[in-house]
Amino acid sequence: MAELATIARPYAEALFKATVADLAGAAVWVEELAVIAGNPQLQQFAENPNATAQQVFDVIAGVAKAPLNDAAKNFLRTVIDNGRLSVLPEIAAQFRALKNAQSGSSDAVVYSAFAIDGAALVDVKATLEKRFGRKLNVSVELQPELIGGIRVVVGDEVLDTSVKARLEQMKVALTA
Repeated sequence: MAELATIARPYAEALFKATVADLAGAAVWVEELAVIAGNPQLQQFAENPNATAQQVFDVIAGVAKAPLNDAAKNFLRTVIDNGRLSVLPEIAAQFRALKNAQSGSSDAVVYSAFAIDGAALVDVKATLEKRFGRKLNVSVELQPELIGGIRVVVGDEVLDTSVKARLEQMKVALTA
């Protein structure tokens, strides 16, 4: 079976070309559809041979927070009709990568032991943008096991200033 990335690429590229006039708006509904499509119960329902494509479409459209525009409806129907609903999260990831490449930015995930307030996040974002040399779309995820500090992942680059990482470094130094 083909890799998910291989299957998702043509859909992501076509969606990117079709929505180039409103990439920000498209990114919002693509992300929402990807989250909905990633639900295991929905996947099970969609794979049921007794469920029609229209029923699957109606369920997803009914769960979506905002009404879907025509582009979103057409895209969703195409994905469902071609049996690619399970690939939708990967399509969204590739679409986001294309959008980021066009705008010259990257996604950054900041893992923190504690919640980061708005003002501190702005400072962290500015520092990270200077460090990585590009505009970043920052999201924060809590990981209490870090004990303190932060761990930042930007693409394949990792910046780890957490207490846990420092303790691991000390452990390696002491046991060597």
